[in-house]
Amino acid sequence: QVQLAESGGGLVQAGGSLRLSCVASGRAFGLTTIGWFRKAPGKEREFVAAISWGGSSPLYADSVKGRFTISRDNAKNTVYLQMNSLKPEDTAVYYCAAELGTYTTSSSQLSYDYWGQGTQVTVSS
Repeated sequence: QVQLAESGGGLVQAGGSLRLSCVASGRAFGLTTIGWFRKAPGKEREFVAAISWGGSSPLYADSVKGRFTISRDNAKNTVYLQMNSLKPEDTAVYYCAAELGTYTTSSSQLSYDYWGQGTQVTVSS
């Protein structure tokens, strides 16, 4: 069993930055891929970024490439999502999710076994 807790959301002006954190608890953090997804009002939940246990070759959605950076600190059981140059269309509830027992990253929600409760990010124009 894995519990995930997101934090760091808030209200920011367009062009600003936020850093989201996802803290995992309940089992060893090793061999766990963490993904970030988001759901905007009236839209389906979509993939944002993912990082494997080793941290190499992170995966990003085209809409956030060059603006968002995903990283992890395995000693702290924490994954971060640094979001720069935020746009109003980035407004959404952001969720982190864990896929256990894998070295790879996935953009498919079906791959993930556990989900956090989400944190709201609002970008004003």
